[in-house]
Amino acid sequence: MTRFDLRRLAWLGYAVAILGAALFATKGIVIKLALAQDVDPLTTLTWRMIVAVPIFVMVGLFGYRRKRSERTDGAPPVLDWRSVLQTLGVGVLAYYVASFLDFTALEYISAQFDRLILLTYPFFVVLFGALFFRRAITPMMIAALLVSYLGIAVIFWRDFSIEGKHVLFGAALVFTASIIYAAYQIFAKPLIDRMGAQLFTSIAMSGAGPAVIAHFLLTHPLADLAVPISALPLMLAIGTVSTVLPAYCISAAIGLIGPERTAVIGNVSPVVTITLAVTVLGEAFTLYHAIGTTLVLLGVLLFTRKAKPKAPEVDVEP
Repeated sequence: MTRFDLRRLAWLGYAVAILGAALFATKGIVIKLALAQDVDPLTTLTWRMIVAVPIFVMVGLFGYRRKRSERTDGAPPVLDWRSVLQTLGVGVLAYYVASFLDFTALEYISAQFDRLILLTYPFFVVLFGALFFRRAITPMMIAALLVSYLGIAVIFWRDFSIEGKHVLFGAALVFTASIIYAAYQIFAKPLIDRMGAQLFTSIAMSGAGPAVIAHFLLTHPLADLAVPISALPLMLAIGTVSTVLPAYCISAAIGLIGPERTAVIGNVSPVVTITLAVTVLGEAFTLYHAIGTTLVLLGVLLFTRKAKPKAPEVDVEP
C-alpha cells in the first residue's frame, strides 16, 4: 500500500470518527424533541431497545459464526457461560441503569449541559483504576479534572440561578450515569478482549433490552408504546441514528486510525450537541456556557493526551 493510500485511509478514518461522534451527539436532541411530543424518557429508551437490539444481535450472530468457523482444534470455546452472564450483567449496568438515568436527566437540564457532564466519564475510569488496580494518577490528570469541573461549575451556577433545584437533580442524575458508565468501561474491557466487540455488544444489549422492557411494562400500559405519529420518526432515530450507526462508525474509525485518535476526535460531540441544542431546541448559549464549555473541552483534551485511554472497539453510549 502506497503512502498516498495510507493517507487516504487516515482521512477516511478521521471523517468516520467525526461522523460517529456527531451522530452520538444527537441523542440528547432526539430525547428533548420526544419530551416536547409528550413521550417520556422510559418510553423513548424502550423504543431505542426495540429498534437497536435486533440489529446488534444479528451482527453478533454473524460474528459468532465467523469466530466458530475460524476456531482451530484445541482452541478455547468462543463463548462460555461465565463470560455470557458477566456480559449480560454489565450490559444491564450501562444500557439500562446508566441510560435510564441519563435519559431522565434531560427532563431537568439542557441537552448541552447533559453532554458536557457525560463527557467526563474517563475521569471516573482513571479514578476506579487508581482505587482498585493501583494505577498511577499524574498531576496533569488532576489538573485536567479540575479544569473540566470548573467549566461544569460555571454552567451549573448560571443554570441553577435561573432554574433552581431542577438543575441540581438533573445534574446529579447525569453524574451518577457517568460514574456507572465508567464502571462499565472497567468491567467491559476484559470481556471485549476475550470475545470481540461485536459479540460483546450484542450480548450486552440483549441483557439490557429485556430489563428496559420489563421496567416499562411494570410502570406503563403497553398502549403507551403507541406514540403519536409525529413522534415515531424520533423513536426510530434514537435506535438507528443515535445508537447503531455511530457505534459502527466508531468501530470503523478505530480500525482505521486507532483508539486514541478516535477518542480525542470524539470530543467534538459537545460542539455538535450545543449547535443542535441552540438551533433546533432554542436552548440558551450565554457567555457562561461558552466559558464552561471551553474549560470542559480543554480539560478533557489535556486528560486524553496524557492518559491516552484505549477505547473499546465499539462504544455505545448510555
